[in-house]
Amino acid sequence: MNIEKLQQALSRHRKLRNLDTSLIPSAVLIPIFIKDGEYHVIFTTRTHRVKLHKGEISFPGGAYEEEDETLLNTALRESAEEIGLAAKDVEVLGELDDFPTIGSNYIITPFVAAISWPYRFTPDPREVAQIIQIPISALLNKSCMTEETETLRGRTVTTYSYSYKTDLIWGASARILHQFLEIWVAVMVEET
Repeated sequence: MNIEKLQQALSRHRKLRNLDTSLIPSAVLIPIFIKDGEYHVIFTTRTHRVKLHKGEISFPGGAYEEEDETLLNTALRESAEEIGLAAKDVEVLGELDDFPTIGSNYIITPFVAAISWPYRFTPDPREVAQIIQIPISALLNKSCMTEETETLRGRTVTTYSYSYKTDLIWGASARILHQFLEIWVAVMVEET
């Protein structure tokens, strides 16, 4: 995978924005890196001490604060707070669609970023139980993903979940991951 081609694909992506002002704006970072010649993505397992989404696997990120000024700054600030990933060590590649959460009333703006490896993370023990590194090739394995159709709030929606070893990624994180992987695969096809 050529990172420049991924960045170009993300810049061509026609982002779907959700302008529902009743939802709480938030942002996450999707950090990717090369380890042992293979791309990986970083997730966190949330502790049971956090207010929402206890024990869930997610991307580093959180709610927008006024001093952030932009949602990108929110993703960078939250990543620094949660896992010790400094903004200066992040190369932002692009942005995905806005994703509403179901139940907690957040709207998540995801940013894809490249980081160098190895990296010395310092997780915040109040928020992060563990940092998980998953090879993108494992996430692309068909046996890893489950797709279902559900009725939520009177609407029929497609939901996804991804399993890797003992970890299960579901909810908004899985929907965000699904879109990221679709773009990743499209870039891989372009390169062949």
